[in-house]
Amino acid sequence: MAKRPILIIPDPVLRRVAEPVTAVDDRIKSLADDMLETMYAAPGIGLAAPQIGISERLVVLDVATEDDAEPAPMVLINPEIVARSEETSVYEEGCLSIPDYTEDVERPARVTVRYLDREGAERTVDADGLLATCLQHEIDHLNGVLFVDYLSRLKRERVLKKFAKQAKLGA
Repeated sequence: MAKRPILIIPDPVLRRVAEPVTAVDDRIKSLADDMLETMYAAPGIGLAAPQIGISERLVVLDVATEDDAEPAPMVLINPEIVARSEETSVYEEGCLSIPDYTEDVERPARVTVRYLDREGAERTVDADGLLATCLQHEIDHLNGVLFVDYLSRLKRERVLKKFAKQAKLGA
């Protein structure tokens, strides 16, 4: 396993639609392991492959709380939201690719996600609460969407401008 660098906005990879994973092989399993190590080290609760510069449809997450005795990592390959509730909920979201910035985001309260697990078996998860929010946030990454895209135009432009300026200064 190896920790990978996390891309920060405005990196263009974060805005690309990721390609489907065509085979669940040792490369994908190794990538998932690297992503989990990177996510835990950040620390974060979710990470999509585009965030480490790989435009493939792979997500890792772990929404276990400090109260949980054991980590509960999930690896989702080619995840797809197949159902959303009409009811919504609001969570304060942040993103490893938009460091030190959080905002309240309203999303469907419940989702059903179909995906392949790390062995290539098709699975479905029905989620609510933090897991539902995290799944939607990470799947958005696979579609080139960031949580700031759900904010008002003024808030979104302000944060994007701030990070573009930081990127220019760092270049």
